[in-house]
Amino acid sequence: MAIRTILHYPDPRLRQVAQPVTKVDDEIRRLVDDMADTMYAAPGIGLAAVQINVALRVVTIDISETHNALQVFINPQILQRDGKQVFEEGCLSVPGIYDEVERAQHIVLRALNRDGQPFELEASGLFATCIQHEIDHLDGKVFVDYLSRLKQTRIRKKLEKQERLAM
Repeated sequence: MAIRTILHYPDPRLRQVAQPVTKVDDEIRRLVDDMADTMYAAPGIGLAAVQINVALRVVTIDISETHNALQVFINPQILQRDGKQVFEEGCLSVPGIYDEVERAQHIVLRALNRDGQPFELEASGLFATCIQHEIDHLDGKVFVDYLSRLKQTRIRKKLEKQERLAM
């Protein structure tokens, strides 16, 4: 298990479309462990493999207060979306930036678990938002894509300046 480097917006690698996992094996389980360690250390409540420059359809999420309820989604697929809700979102790849995004309030999802077993799940509220946010990463989208062009430009310039100052 290891903590991996999280890519920061506007890194073009965040635009990679993740490929499906063809076999859940020890290598994928190591990736899941690394993702969980990275997510908890950041700290965050969700992480997609694309955010650590691995273009595979793998997501880790833990929205619990105690950070002991890790959920793993391999090849997640949203089957149904209902309703609308707005949450203020942040992202480990867009540090320090938060804004409101409208998403489905309730979803039905199909995925594989850490052992490669298929399951379906219903989610609503923050959990549904988090799942949708992470699946967007797998599709090459970042939450700022939902914001106005002006906000996107300001965010990109602010983060690029922070990167330059950190060097």
